[in-house]
Amino acid sequence: MKVRIYTTPTCVYCQMTKEFFRANNVEFEELDVASNEEAAKEMIEKTGQMGVPVIIINKDDNSEEIIIGFQKERLAEILGINLQS
Repeated sequence: MKVRIYTTPTCVYCQMTKEFFRANNVEFEELDVASNEEAAKEMIEKTGQMGVPVIIINKDDNSEEIIIGFQKERLAEILGINLQS
């Protein structure tokens, strides 16, 4: 599974998402759309979104999940993370 997150340095939800990934040992590739024009273009073309975070998860079965914003429960479900109540 490959996880990619499109972020900006000032985005609080981006920071929350990255902290969630780190806390759950999820490897991810970060693309800063504020400084990387190519990444920004790619994100907009792929998702139609201009806001961040945008998380793209490429699964082992070659399917792809796109998550807009920090959706902790959805991320946990897709990544197989057991959230403690």
